[in-house]
Amino acid sequence: MPKTTGSMLMQIALIAVLIGAITFMLNRSYVPSAPMVGSATTSAQTAAASEATASSTAATSTPPAATTTPNTAIVKKTSSKGKKSESSAGGGIVRRIDNPYDSAPLSFTVVNDIARSALVNILCLTSGGLVRPISGSGVVIDPRGIILTNAHVAQYVLLADSGKIDLTCYVRTGSPAVSQWIPRVLYIPRAWVTEHAAEITEPHPLGTGEHDYALLYIDRSIDGSALPSSFSAISPDTREAIAFVDDQVLAASYPAEFLGGLAATNNLYAAGSITSIKQLLTFDTDSVDVMSLGGVIEAQSGSSGGAISNQWGRLVGIITTTSEAATTAERDLRGITLSYINRDIKAQTGNDLTSILGGDPKQGADTFESQQGIALADILLKEIFKN
Repeated sequence: MPKTTGSMLMQIALIAVLIGAITFMLNRSYVPSAPMVGSATTSAQTAAASEATASSTAATSTPPAATTTPNTAIVKKTSSKGKKSESSAGGGIVRRIDNPYDSAPLSFTVVNDIARSALVNILCLTSGGLVRPISGSGVVIDPRGIILTNAHVAQYVLLADSGKIDLTCYVRTGSPAVSQWIPRVLYIPRAWVTEHAAEITEPHPLGTGEHDYALLYIDRSIDGSALPSSFSAISPDTREAIAFVDDQVLAASYPAEFLGGLAATNNLYAAGSITSIKQLLTFDTDSVDVMSLGGVIEAQSGSSGGAISNQWGRLVGIITTTSEAATTAERDLRGITLSYINRDIKAQTGNDLTSILGGDPKQGADTFESQQGIALADILLKEIFKN
């Protein structure tokens, strides 16, 4: 009898905790997060699909009252060894851009609409066993159909482009996400591929976010119909320190970690959460390369490549990594800044993001494939066939 009574009390306590957690999630302008270190696999773990669904309306909530933000901030240096979104001593001081826009900030209801309209899901499926199926996020940043996402998501599109492996990638939109288009790689940094190729077969690869970005191009429709004359897009802001400590931002993505494989394929919903920038980080000394957003629902697998938008509806970062923790509330979502992406593209290619967007995307994808894409895909394929 004492054991039975103890068991009943434990069950009652667990139910109370569950009710409290659900109440907390539904009454916050942002909600606890889950892990994302790498892109999501569609063979994901078990769980409550209601968590992702509840977050889909979170971004329309009234944001917390604005606080006075500092004019300068310390940027801590990210760890280059732990590969777990850690920070360490070092870095420098950066200054906020004063009066960055001529217009007044938008409501987060409007910001949410802008971000959601540009948000896409990248789904890559295979019938073989050499690579796992994945689901990631991306953001259309050019109305001609140019998508910004993570390199660890785009590497699967690179493999699909090669035609040397049983893998097909789709661009999906809406909630639930529906497959509509086929993407091609417009640009992925060679530096990222060569450094991380060996991790292609790992179920939970880790990284700091350095060089972890890529550009995709929507090449054609699945059914062969004409592409839209214009895609909904969000404008990137590549200025340094445009996003600052304590600024409120919107994180938007297609989180999939808590969904089973079938649900991630057929019943995947976009999520958006209002949060604030907790910390600025750097790969170097005094540049803003990474921003820490704390615990939000987007900090889970599948969110890689999702949007981080400021209150003017401008893209200031993309979701890249999260710290590891047992619960979503304990994790720290991080994203690389558009200023870092712009600087790194210039360092890698000699051209900045604006220059790439100014060219013909189809021609650019053709050129990249012939000059770099085939060779980079072969690097990944060598690792895949090794195992």
